[in-house]
Amino acid sequence: MKSEFIAQMFSILWQEYSSRVSYARIYQQMITNAGGIVANDHIAFRSLRLVVDNNQGKINLGIDYLGKFFTSLGYISSGEYSFPQTHLYARYYSHPQQEKFNLPKLFISELIVDELPDNIAQLIQQTVNQSPHFPKIDDLEINQLPQVFTRPWQPPHRSVIEKVNQVTQYGAWVLLHGYAVNHFTGYVNHQNTATYPDIDSTAIGLTNLGVPMKAEIEGNIASGLRQTATQAVTELVTVIDDQNRAEIHIPWTYAYYEIAQRYQVEVTPGNYQLFDGFLGKNAQQLFEMTRLSE
Repeated sequence: MKSEFIAQMFSILWQEYSSRVSYARIYQQMITNAGGIVANDHIAFRSLRLVVDNNQGKINLGIDYLGKFFTSLGYISSGEYSFPQTHLYARYYSHPQQEKFNLPKLFISELIVDELPDNIAQLIQQTVNQSPHFPKIDDLEINQLPQVFTRPWQPPHRSVIEKVNQVTQYGAWVLLHGYAVNHFTGYVNHQNTATYPDIDSTAIGLTNLGVPMKAEIEGNIASGLRQTATQAVTELVTVIDDQNRAEIHIPWTYAYYEIAQRYQVEVTPGNYQLFDGFLGKNAQQLFEMTRLSE
């Protein structure tokens, strides 16, 4: 069944992500120790709106690359958001049976490379062209998932990352991490523990455990969604040294862990429903969580 495949897929992605993001493991232990339930509100991915020509012909590496895989599993496009100042566009996907099978929403964004300065766009294009092939994501088997949710091109040159990062930290992140999960999101509404009844107490609990948190909680009750996140973890990433062409490792941000709480909003006079979408302003703030500290 597709629901079983989806659940197994997200379990595999969680294991990989949480092995790299210690804050996610701390959250999981904190909620579990309080007798609560760890559930995912949404999972986020990043991409590049850019066409490459390879063994499969022309492929757009943007939202549709992953999107067509998730739609084959029953997900449907449910909303879109534009971020013109940072040349980003995003789409979120929901599953018709997400409540029945406790499936997370998906938030997939893309960098519109054509809107960047020509020299930066060329550096990105040259980097992603250094790939023997992109795996076909139609009819994937579970054991093939690691081939997709990773960086499909060769390690970028250090100078490329540094130059791209000056213009778009998002672009530098994608060149380094590719389609790896950008973040999971703890769903506060389903935590089901009196110890952490809301996003405020959950954020305080993480802080008390030594987890560095974002200073503010984005959104408000009236908007239907409040979100915050840990700081991004830093790990060693592989790049090519420009002097000797050898692989070296440099520190760079990977991912953060987000928590979100949803509220009832009035959709028609007297008719309230749990807000199911996203807020563009919140998302823009969270995009910045992977900015490399100076």
